[in-house]
Amino acid sequence: MRILHTADLHLGHSLNGWDRELEHQLWFDRLADIVEQEEIDLLLIAGDIYDNTNPSGEIQKLFYRGLTKLKDRRPTLRTVISGGNHDPVRRLEAPGVLLSEFDIHVVGGVHRKEDLKTGELVFDLEQHLVSIPDRLGGIALHVLAVPFLRASDLPGLSFGQSQETGEESPVVAAARRFFAELTDMALSHISQLGAADGAAAPLIATSHLHCAGGLESEGAERRIMIGGSHAIPPNVFPPELRYVALGHLHRPQALDGGRLRYSGSCFPLSATEIGYDHGVTIIEVGTNSVEHRHVSVARPAPVLRLPETGSGQKTLLIEDLDAALQALVGDEPLKDSPMGLRPFVYLEMAATDSASVITAEAAAQVKARGLRLAGIRVRREASKEGDEQATRIITNLKDTEPEALFSEAYLNKNGIPPEERHLTAFRDALAEL
Repeated sequence: MRILHTADLHLGHSLNGWDRELEHQLWFDRLADIVEQEEIDLLLIAGDIYDNTNPSGEIQKLFYRGLTKLKDRRPTLRTVISGGNHDPVRRLEAPGVLLSEFDIHVVGGVHRKEDLKTGELVFDLEQHLVSIPDRLGGIALHVLAVPFLRASDLPGLSFGQSQETGEESPVVAAARRFFAELTDMALSHISQLGAADGAAAPLIATSHLHCAGGLESEGAERRIMIGGSHAIPPNVFPPELRYVALGHLHRPQALDGGRLRYSGSCFPLSATEIGYDHGVTIIEVGTNSVEHRHVSVARPAPVLRLPETGSGQKTLLIEDLDAALQALVGDEPLKDSPMGLRPFVYLEMAATDSASVITAEAAAQVKARGLRLAGIRVRREASKEGDEQATRIITNLKDTEPEALFSEAYLNKNGIPPEERHLTAFRDALAEL
């Protein structure tokens, strides 16, 4: 049994106003190549299929075209899709009856039903437990499809629990109970099956959360906060789960000796992700082993930064920008390639003039070269006095005002004080409170 694990597609994502539709189309093409070449039996998509909870009709078509393309290239392919924190639960599940005819199982949210014997609400295993046949007609493995967990999915969650005695946080305790109960229920069901029905087949799972020890991507991932907690320790997943396909963190990485793994996003969604080796995870399931390996996927469009990472240069002077852009694309501006596949560029500019002037001039130069501006930050190297001011510790909030805190934070982040337009926006936001 060979599995492909991916996550965090974020269909509908835009970068500084530029849509990523052509990039996603090309990414699906490359995914189809991998599915065919690697002879993939099962595709796992571990959440954040969409970038927001109200995807347009065109973005939904893009997703279903992509799934159709994968099935065309690999007719025996089976797919399990679980929802993420960005996904619309009911909209994701709505076409489930139709998708099941194409061997696609979708779980957008947690499903429970009434136990006919006890009258209690229990997990609906028909929704969460998916048995995957092998190439000989038996059962190769079972997938426990777990979507992003919201507070309402964790019965018994109490924020009044004290942590002074060393007890774990209420959220971690509730998540631990959730996964233990669901896993026990799944194992009990599996044990009742005959040998041909998969009694001895391994159990793996999907999940979408921030696992403690995983590295975040600043600027692209929302911190999932329930009562102040967002990172769940790896040991909440029972050891009976042979592999857990995770989504949410965009850097490909493994935890708990490789038993838990993030496949990562399909291409950079922020400046933080420029250095990532984006791709998918291939999982090999044997009789007594589960092994995984990373397969890189080339970026549909380059995502660049000026000054370049590793150059030792922190900012670029506006008078040096055009020469730097020319070094990227050559003497002639890009005209032939589709706009949706042209390189993105992030800029870190020196504040030799007002931020608005530098931003406007830099944006015009990027456009003239046929590139797409992904983001721009104008900053001044802080002086020693500025460094001391930026790191000043406030021991009493009565000693300052919200606007002063905002100004310090802005200076600390950008190296230059906020302009009047920034202060005006802050005052407007403060007035809303």
